[in-house]
Amino acid sequence: MAELLVDFTTSLHGHASGEGWPGLWGLEGPECLAWLGEQPEATYLMGNTYRLMSGFAAGGVPNGQDEFRPEEEASVDELTRASKVVFSSSLEEPLTWADSRPVRGDAVGAVRVMKSSGSGLLSTIGSLSLCHSLLRAGLVDRFRVVMFPVITGATGEERIDDGYPDVALEMSSRTAAAPQPLPPQPC
Repeated sequence: MAELLVDFTTSLHGHASGEGWPGLWGLEGPECLAWLGEQPEATYLMGNTYRLMSGFAAGGVPNGQDEFRPEEEASVDELTRASKVVFSSSLEEPLTWADSRPVRGDAVGAVRVMKSSGSGLLSTIGSLSLCHSLLRAGLVDRFRVVMFPVITGATGEERIDDGYPDVALEMSSRTAAAPQPLPPQPC
């Protein structure tokens, strides 16, 4: 049976993104990226996040950046090589990002079949509504929440836990050093 990991990156406020902030809050140093890469090979599950990530794979860069840093480029290349399942009612085949397979219809039912008939690791990337649905259906085996030391009280968007039921979790933790301090943000 496959294991399902819901994988989130957040600010201290639990926001998945923030206006004007780069991906991973600009703090993805080598130690952090090495830790994120420690999980075994996975099949990635996406919803709306596919549009953003496939744009990066096609050469786009995040707002506010002129180009990817080498470690960001390596991360996108790794995702390009990975198997991806995209839940969408509007995307048409063939999908442009390599190794991406669209699934229409019931995402919960499809993931239930993938878990029971497969092996290895299934891991979400973003796609908060997909993650919520999978938790409500009792399909999530493990959460990984990577919290970055930034405060996004004014610009934070997409709180990761909005709409979740109450759930008790077991916890383990690890601290990684930030590669460099961020420049001050306007208050």
